[in-house]
Amino acid sequence: MAQCGWLIHKKWLGGEGTLADTSGCWSEETVGGHPCDIFEPAVMNQAGFVILFLHGVHIGRLHENAHFTDQFNRHGLAVISPITQRSWWTDLICEEFDPELTAEQHILNNVLSYIEQRWGTKAPRIGLLGTSMGGQGSLRFAYKYPKLFPVVAAISPAIDYQQRFDQGDATLPLMYEEPEAARQDTATLHVHPLNWPMHQFFCCDPTDEDWFESSDRLQMKLTSLGIPFESDLETEAGGHGFTYYNHMAERAIGFLAERLETERRRLV
Repeated sequence: MAQCGWLIHKKWLGGEGTLADTSGCWSEETVGGHPCDIFEPAVMNQAGFVILFLHGVHIGRLHENAHFTDQFNRHGLAVISPITQRSWWTDLICEEFDPELTAEQHILNNVLSYIEQRWGTKAPRIGLLGTSMGGQGSLRFAYKYPKLFPVVAAISPAIDYQQRFDQGDATLPLMYEEPEAARQDTATLHVHPLNWPMHQFFCCDPTDEDWFESSDRLQMKLTSLGIPFESDLETEAGGHGFTYYNHMAERAIGFLAERLETERRRLV
């Protein structure tokens, strides 16, 4: 085991910490039999807010990403990032993740319990954040469970993932019988006109050829239903990928920190 100031972790990622560490620490833990990346900020926010980060289909991890880490540390946000392979964060079995446990049930049963055990934090003081596959997963969780996750931010959400059937995706055909079944399970189709997350933000580069249209459709649906949201579908910063994700990290994480505090005050 290695020691970093106030905490002992099992496996350190991205360098060693010291008693004088002011940048926070990344580590890897096993939760429910599966790996999770964990970030401890140098100083935890007083309300104990935690960010649940959902990765994309290429499993881009954040432990060496200064753009996201600096923002987490700036706001004193602890982070947990479960690794669920190409599960699309659904409630269907994805063999490459787990032959018996869905990604959704892993989050609801294992990860949320771990968050409470480690930081004493319960929903709704947990903010959802995701990129690409994880962006749609974050929105999907928030739309299905808005009381648990009233605060969500999605960067480049890959919402209409049924289109990957025509792009040679190897995992989706094992989870859904046909593209229409996948479409019926997308975030947009889980929006309820009377039960929605109180605080949601999503963004997508208008040059993102694969995913911009589905974000635009979501924006139109939310507007037509009168559901409040914030979005940015105008900023261009490299299309789809971490160049854009990094550019939007400050806004997305700032939104989460601000709205988690707004929600906390509302519930006091």
